[in-house]
Amino acid sequence: MENDSLPLLSDVNERFRRIRELGSGTYGHVLLAFDRDLQQRCALKILPKSTTKYRDFQREYNYSLLLSPHRSIISTYEDRCYQTADAFVIVQEYAPLGDLFESIPPQRGLPEKAVKTIMKQVASALEFMHEKGLVHRDVKPENVMIFDADFHKVKLIDFGMTRKCGSYVRRLIGSIPYSPPEVCNALNNDILVSTAMDVWAFGVLLFCCLTGNFPWEHAQESDVYYNEYIQWHRRYQLQRRCKLPSQWLKFTNRLMRLFKKMLDPEPLKRCTITEIGKYYDNRWMHDNIHRRRLSNEDEGVEEDFSSSGSGIESNTITTSSTSNTDFEELTQMMRNSLTTFDHLTSIDNQKKLSTKLVS
Repeated sequence: MENDSLPLLSDVNERFRRIRELGSGTYGHVLLAFDRDLQQRCALKILPKSTTKYRDFQREYNYSLLLSPHRSIISTYEDRCYQTADAFVIVQEYAPLGDLFESIPPQRGLPEKAVKTIMKQVASALEFMHEKGLVHRDVKPENVMIFDADFHKVKLIDFGMTRKCGSYVRRLIGSIPYSPPEVCNALNNDILVSTAMDVWAFGVLLFCCLTGNFPWEHAQESDVYYNEYIQWHRRYQLQRRCKLPSQWLKFTNRLMRLFKKMLDPEPLKRCTITEIGKYYDNRWMHDNIHRRRLSNEDEGVEEDFSSSGSGIESNTITTSSTSNTDFEELTQMMRNSLTTFDHLTSIDNQKKLSTKLVS
């Protein structure tokens, strides 16, 4: 597909009737529009030529088209991409209920059943990508679209950062909570792309869906919340008894085992995306996070969070030094680090996140 072979529109309104803007960011913006020829609503992803090279547009369109057959990946319509004098346009299906980010109750998260329904679909989409040797590299709630209120139909979107596994990408200034430590701590411009990047981001996505919070601002030991987690992870690996950081106390032991595998700081030790399939039948959240019981099952972690409702529970957990106010302050700080990351949300969405998660 050559640049001069793209159908040229004098203006987007030539074929489409603009309804409203759905989102915007450093990449460009997305419009809800009505296709006059096909008589249906669609989403128009508009990428300015001033900031988008043709090869980048072509790669995103081709990857989007290649992945479209999967039921949990947004449909990109073949032979329905255009250009105007100053932009490239990709036509995709419209998700009526917006993105997953807008559906997560701040400071509370979604019910466990709903999260499992969502995660099954997102994991299936990522597994499909990984089987084709592709890495999404931008897994986050804003890139999961919702089609029904019960989350039985959700789809992964935005393949602007997708690259082939084994390729190299440049180091970017700044990081977001979904960035793995190998990206946050990179010292050169040759970062190896691997499926482990998506596994890490998927683990952070799971945490966000269940809690309505980020686990940390960035995956570096200078971040107090990440440092707490990594210290626990190291002691767990050595099978030493250690206290679980307070923001993870609501999760069962079974789910913490999965988090340990997905959020391993060493990429080569992370599990594959298919690993989560072993955990869907287990309980993920405690009914009462203020209670715990001790067990030999946990292989060195003092607090044992069983995957079933059976067993004797005793001993009240003491209040942690990490308060809800700490997390509110953390949430406020998080979007401050997002401005320089490729394909980040727009300034308007940053303000929206701060308001939504802290309010």
